[in-house]
Amino acid sequence: MGIVVSRGFRRERTAWGLLAPTLIVLGFAGLLPFLYVLYVGFFDWNIFSRTVGLTWAGAANYRRLVFDADFLAALWRGIKFTLWTVSIEMILGFALALLLMRPLRGRNFFRAAYALPLTLAPIALGATWRLMTIPGFGLIPYYLSRLGIDYNIGRHASQAFFTTVAMDVWHWTPFVTLTLLAGLTALPREPFEQAQVDGAHSWHILRYLTLPMLRPVISTALFLRIMDALRIVDEVWMLTSGGPGTATRYAGIHVWRVVFPKTDYGYGSAMSVLLLYFTIVLCWLLLTTIIQVGRETSD
Repeated sequence: MGIVVSRGFRRERTAWGLLAPTLIVLGFAGLLPFLYVLYVGFFDWNIFSRTVGLTWAGAANYRRLVFDADFLAALWRGIKFTLWTVSIEMILGFALALLLMRPLRGRNFFRAAYALPLTLAPIALGATWRLMTIPGFGLIPYYLSRLGIDYNIGRHASQAFFTTVAMDVWHWTPFVTLTLLAGLTALPREPFEQAQVDGAHSWHILRYLTLPMLRPVISTALFLRIMDALRIVDEVWMLTSGGPGTATRYAGIHVWRVVFPKTDYGYGSAMSVLLLYFTIVLCWLLLTTIIQVGRETSD
């Protein structure tokens, strides 16, 4: 008994020893910055003010958030942006993943070309879309004008919003497709072959076999896209700078405008912490719902 416990202790110690470098890097790169932002959120701090250093403000910055109409409006615009983009990306990505599972000619070439948007830096992507949407110069206004559509994202708020949605869908749908494609490829073939032998309809196979077995992969892709969409800044900043007006000023861009041009670091830190808390709660609620639906389906 003592020998077994000793071996188990050594294996556990070896495992923690191997994990230690990664945990140390994560602590310096992730945990310490978060604790510092949380700390600054309890202070007023403007490096250009007459008062030097941090001034204790308690929970005033967090109370101010509750009545900050601009921040709440930016948060709501970010939620709408996330709903549009993630819904389209998940549906389109899943459909394309199913299509790429078929033995089509040129499938491998399409897979490689399809992943090209993922290789672009967000800044470069936003600049590219900016060039494509300039009135009198870009391809999109040119072709839409031939259809009688006056396209100008600097003047029309709805066009600017849906252009940012289209840009994000173009950028991240390949990620969803490739993730789901990897999940589909890893599924065991026996249940599908048995269902086909029993004469099951393709819709029933998708409904009762593919989707339940692929649920962990779908959940992973869904959570990653929600977290990424809620904190979007770079592409939208390069394309619209948050305009026209506040039409595309999502939460991340609003935080940036408060922290850097206004140099209100304390309040900006409080907004960042609240945005992180909101994202965690949203993902937790979604995960709970997915688990509950899975249990009801299996019952």
